[in-house]
Amino acid sequence: MALRGIEELPAGAGVLVDSAPIAYVLDGHPLAGEFAPLFEKAEAGELRLFVTPITVAEVVAGPLRAGREAQAEQYRIAMTAGPDVRLIPLNDDAAVLAARFRIRYRLKLPDAFQLAAGVLAGCLAIATHDRDFRRVTEIRVLDTDRGR
Repeated sequence: MALRGIEELPAGAGVLVDSAPIAYVLDGHPLAGEFAPLFEKAEAGELRLFVTPITVAEVVAGPLRAGREAQAEQYRIAMTAGPDVRLIPLNDDAAVLAARFRIRYRLKLPDAFQLAAGVLAGCLAIATHDRDFRRVTEIRVLDTDRGR
């Protein structure tokens, strides 16, 4: 399997990275390899990656649930302090657009916020493993053939 749509992105394109691809890579999940090209292109300067506070919260939740505070902090730093990923703040403009997306696509609120943040930041695509995004037309959806 491969990450569909990544080769169609122009150099320098912004890509919002949803929680699952980051968690897969950080946790060594079997599907991590399918999202590896995304991170490789970012390291090479071919893509700009973005995350939201929602992604940070969802990704650190696993280590926190297991009582692994140090690991949660390592994950937070990896998502917010590195040169390859930028954090998109959430604001009232994102909230209103998220409400619109929630209604239009019947997305869960966190997913609607993810989408709104990516659109407002000018991202051309979202890398995800969530089938709910497949209905979206405002942004390209990069996913594997095994989307949940």
